[in-house]
Amino acid sequence: MDIIPQLIINSVIAGSIYALVALGFNLIYGTTRFFNLTHGVVAAVGGYAVFTCFKLWGLPLSVSIILGIIVAALVGWLSEVLLFRKLRARKASGTVLLVASLGLFTALQAVIAIIFSSQFQTLSTNVSSTRVFHVLGGVITDVQVYILAAAIVIMVLLGVVIKTTRFGKAVRAVSDDEEVARIVGIQSNRIIGWVFVIGSAIAGVAGIAVGFDTGIEPTMGMNLLLKGVVASIIGGIGSVYGGVLGAFLLAFVENFGIWKISGEWKDAIAFGLLIIFLLVRPQGIIKKA
Repeated sequence: MDIIPQLIINSVIAGSIYALVALGFNLIYGTTRFFNLTHGVVAAVGGYAVFTCFKLWGLPLSVSIILGIIVAALVGWLSEVLLFRKLRARKASGTVLLVASLGLFTALQAVIAIIFSSQFQTLSTNVSSTRVFHVLGGVITDVQVYILAAAIVIMVLLGVVIKTTRFGKAVRAVSDDEEVARIVGIQSNRIIGWVFVIGSAIAGVAGIAVGFDTGIEPTMGMNLLLKGVVASIIGGIGSVYGGVLGAFLLAFVENFGIWKISGEWKDAIAFGLLIIFLLVRPQGIIKKA
């Protein structure tokens, strides 16, 4: 097996997962203008919801995945309604919202660890039944094909919704100026609530994808959050398409960066790339209009 095709395949799959996290994160940030750190643990919630439905309760896989996405969306929506919306109503600063999201992240992560323990779990039932495809000298599993397909579909659908629908226009209006949007009759709180639902559902898909590809653990949300935030910043914070570009650039730099060195350097490479962009092009690849 040639190493370069395999590195490319690994980069594409990792980029797909990073892109899913970055899509939801950028959508929420672009609308609310604060770093929602809870986004990472919402991805973990999606993975553990599928684990509960599929592995513990024995529900069909398709039903479990749908329920997992719904649970992640519900947790994201509740965080907005019960916490962030009340803080915005009190004119809380971005820093206060950031700290609040960090506190909620920590609390939810602890709840997951208490309920499921810190033991590593996998969503796949039978590794031996996993189909493997050979592509140009590299190897990709059927699970990874599904992850790539899901990421592409979600990217396209979200782009279409934001660019062509009335809801998308309302999201862009709230993103540009919430006060003006409210004056012209747009229910900003309702729009932001739906943004949290959609963004959290996408994060849930990312957590489920990781669960089937590698596995889940209570602390998985932090790693996904960091990679999603880095991808969002280098791609263009608040830009949906920029986050996707940043995700794949990050994935390729990471995987090719550890070609000749230990995989433990992957996170250092990611933050090295972030520092370079902050110094050279702080607005990211695509500057949000």
